[in-house]
Order: sequence, then structure tokens, then C-alpha cells
Amino acid sequence: MPTSFITGLLWVAALGSGLMAGIYFAFSTFIMRAFGRLKSTQSVAAMNAINETILKSSFMPLFFGTTILSVILMIVALVNWGAPDSGLMLVAGLLYFIGMFVCTAAFNVPLNHQLAGLNEDSTNAAELWHRYLRTWTGWNHLRTVSSLVTCGLCIWLLSA
Repeated sequence: MPTSFITGLLWVAALGSGLMAGIYFAFSTFIMRAFGRLKSTQSVAAMNAINETILKSSFMPLFFGTTILSVILMIVALVNWGAPDSGLMLVAGLLYFIGMFVCTAAFNVPLNHQLAGLNEDSTNAAELWHRYLRTWTGWNHLRTVSSLVTCGLCIWLLSA
């Protein structure tokens, strides 16, 4: 496989996973904390607004594009298995795919769907919001770390 293709792939994967790490980091470190300080009705409305808006934003091509890149990283690593650093490239792709994409699909998105169906006026809305906040943020921490480590591995591979 041409070295220039692998170099380009690693650059784009590093930039994409780094951008994703930054987005997730913002949610983990201050956005969700700020929502935790608001009334639950305000927090639910704000998070639902974000979840609706994000689906029609430039986040989605970045989200799916970096996921596709992680699969390509894994394929390139397996095709070049035995080459220097092919193992690290496989780890970078797997870590991103599982830690970011699978985590999002299996945990964060279903939680978002539950939140969208929450009646803000129900008697247990505040309890459900606080459970959502704790659980969603925990899974988001995993997405943050997975994206950041993938970015670091790609940069490491570029410097090797």
C-alpha cells in the first residue's frame, strides 16, 4: 500500500478524531455540568434541542466520516499485518470504532431517544433527568478518551 495513502489516512484520522475528542470533551467538562445546574425542565429542553440540531449539522459527516476512517485504518492494518506499527494502527481503528461509534450507538443514542420521549411535567422527570445526566455523561467520557487516544496514536504513527 502506498506510503502517501497511509500518511494521508493517518492525518485525516488524527484531525477527525481530535475534533471529535474536543466536542465530547466540551460536553463532559462543562456543558453537561451546566445543564446539571439548571432546573430539570430547562436541561431536558436544552439537551433535546441539541440532539435535534446535531442531526442536521456538520457534526454528522464528521461523526460518520471518522467512523469510516477507523474501519479503513483497521483494514489497512490487517492488509499490511507484520509491517512496522500495523498493530498500533489496528488498535487506533478498533479503539475509535468501539469506544466512540459502538458506545454512541449502544448507549448515548438510546438515552437520547428516552430523553426525547420524556414528559417534562411528569412527577419523576427530575429523577429521570439526573439519571440521564449521570449515565450519558459517563458514556461520553469513554467517547472522549477513545477519540483522544486514537488521535494520539495516529500522531504517534505519523511521527514514527
